[in-house]
Amino acid sequence: MSDTVFVDTNVLVYVRDASEEEKQRRAAAWMAALWESRRGRLSYQVLQEYYVTAMAKLDPPRDAEDVREDVWALRAWKPQAADYDTLETAWTVQDRYRISWWDALIVAAAVRSGSCWLLTEDLQEGQDFLGVTVVDPFRHAPEEILGA
Repeated sequence: MSDTVFVDTNVLVYVRDASEEEKQRRAAAWMAALWESRRGRLSYQVLQEYYVTAMAKLDPPRDAEDVREDVWALRAWKPQAADYDTLETAWTVQDRYRISWWDALIVAAAVRSGSCWLLTEDLQEGQDFLGVTVVDPFRHAPEEILGA
């Protein structure tokens, strides 16, 4: 495992969600730290979920061109594809930890990307999934995980 951080969809969405000021501030701090340190990772699933959510569920919805620019920029984070090995890992995660299929795919992508941490509010803080530890971005500042 490397010292990279796999970012779940909710973090990307909160950066653009002005209705949740504190979460927006914390998510933006995480994203800035991950861009600066070049330690951010994600998956194509995350990019797809972000695209749909930003276009349909934010109030007001974001412009398609803006969201596409975000997705384009995040290619630098080496998105993990849902290949067959990722599916097999997701089956293992789903069976072992009894989590939803979609969460298992996120965990599997984090594992397959070689990340140490999974940044999400959707899973149990501190839980270890096959060597990837869940970090709630709204309970921890980036420097607590990434160092000074």
